[in-house]
Amino acid sequence: MADTKILVVDDDSNISELLKIYFENEGYAVKIANDGMEGLSYFKLFEPDLVLLDIMLPKKDGWQVCREIREMSSKPVIMITAKGEVFDKVLGLELGADDFLVKPFDMKELSARVKAVLRRYQAHARQNDEEVIKFENIEISLQKYELKLNGKSVDIPPKELELLYFLASNYNRVFTRDQLLDKVWGFDYLGDSRTVDVHVKRLREKLEGVSDKWILKTVWGVGYKFELLG
Repeated sequence: MADTKILVVDDDSNISELLKIYFENEGYAVKIANDGMEGLSYFKLFEPDLVLLDIMLPKKDGWQVCREIREMSSKPVIMITAKGEVFDKVLGLELGADDFLVKPFDMKELSARVKAVLRRYQAHARQNDEEVIKFENIEISLQKYELKLNGKSVDIPPKELELLYFLASNYNRVFTRDQLLDKVWGFDYLGDSRTVDVHVKRLREKLEGVSDKWILKTVWGVGYKFELLG
């Protein structure tokens, strides 16, 4: 854990210092950025393993910072904010955040979420499976975190790709939202089932019209499946 680096991006110096002290005591290396532009600069220089990202930031807000991080990296991002509206959670997940925590929060809960997100990311990073799932007009590589539609690479947040990979590798099988949270997000994920719905919605927007040989299907009252149509 001593080699694990966390970047805290928050303009509240009291919270930033509290997070720094707490996670350094847990054995992490911690860097603090006080605005969005500084956060992006430190992300490139510090190369953190995980980012704790506030939404209401000067210069560049957390939405934009998360968006730009996702353009260059799949490293985990946990968004921390005083806002608790569903819209904020949905937008954060759509931009590729791995988790979402509302202030005020319990430090032990945040620590548990950090460890869970890092475990999932590191488990995927260790995979040496070069197998690419292929169906008509679609290729999914979990090792490269790459989605190709009609032979062209498509930008996709890591968690969306992991969900699509899991469903496609278990095609024609129906999974409940809770099963998908367990298999894709991890058994200790502390979010709710709406997370799955958000990711499926975004996947459907990307996959619309790609093929008539398969579909990302809702099985009403049960969950979702990647169905082959013949």
